[in-house]
Amino acid sequence: MQEFIMAVLDWLSSLGYIGIAIGLMLEVIPSEIVLGYGGYMISEGSIGFTGAVVAGTIGGTIAQLFLYWLGYFGGRPVLEKYGKYLFINKHHLEVSEKWFNQYGSGVIFSARFIPVVRHAISIPAGIAGMSAIKFTFYTIAAMIPWTVFFLYLGIVLGENWSEIKDIAKPFIIPISIIALGGGAVYILAARKQKNL
Repeated sequence: MQEFIMAVLDWLSSLGYIGIAIGLMLEVIPSEIVLGYGGYMISEGSIGFTGAVVAGTIGGTIAQLFLYWLGYFGGRPVLEKYGKYLFINKHHLEVSEKWFNQYGSGVIFSARFIPVVRHAISIPAGIAGMSAIKFTFYTIAAMIPWTVFFLYLGIVLGENWSEIKDIAKPFIIPISIIALGGGAVYILAARKQKNL
């Protein structure tokens, strides 16, 4: 598996910024690893930080828009049948639907930082017919800090970029709590505004 990952990363790195975007669009390798390697490329001077952030944000957003449109046009039956090919199982789908139905569209931002629902949350948004503009806005707003964080870690780690998942692990829970807190504040504010 390690050889496969390195072969894919070598191919993506030969494409520069486009490689980062494609890596996040396809999600064959977790985005943390692609971005960590992107950070390593920045530290080596192969690419620039700003371009890598833009490429990562675009690639990650397109990947989520694909899932959104799949939910929008295909609905739950299609995803239950073919979700396994997208690494999304029935449990992921059920948890994501529960979150989306309970917290509304604001959860699109905060869920991007939570393992398990991070990718699957796009599907119930599509099924529910959430505005594509609003969905894209929340997704981009979440993709920027996610991309910056893992690129930065990749830069700091340099040649040890492959350890990024272990290094990032202690940060993920606090980031998830902050994201959930931010999402809760947004939801409460939105409900209060609606009741005025």
